[in-house]
Amino acid sequence: MTPPQISEKLRRHVREAAHERCGYCLSPQRFVMGTLEVEHLVPRAKGGSDKEDNLWLSCSLSNRYKGAQISAIDPLTGEAMNLFNPRHDSWSVHFRWGADGVRIEGLTATGRATVEALKLNNELSVEVRRNWVRAGWHPPMMETK
Repeated sequence: MTPPQISEKLRRHVREAAHERCGYCLSPQRFVMGTLEVEHLVPRAKGGSDKEDNLWLSCSLSNRYKGAQISAIDPLTGEAMNLFNPRHDSWSVHFRWGADGVRIEGLTATGRATVEALKLNNELSVEVRRNWVRAGWHPPMMETK
């Protein structure tokens, strides 16, 4: 049986709420090659719903690395932690931009586990962000939820 499709209206609501950027790496739609994806914070495979409170915007890399994960190991403490929830958690509480403006640093156990699990500093992302910094487009300066 094919799962129900998320309506275009709901997709628009999610895109607006996310300010057209990935909830994890903050990549803005206008700078990525490809449409940001509406993803399930708790994947369907783990019982997540298609309701708005379980949906957020993600770039394809973050979404692919996240997959069906809802938790990961904090590399500092070795504890299993829930992944960052961009709908409910504040980005600036859990992450910050490194001094170079291209690497995401985890400030909390949740942040560190999410950086590792979603490979937020993978080689491609770091290189793209480095070019965004050179162009004066990055890092984002606004407070993010």
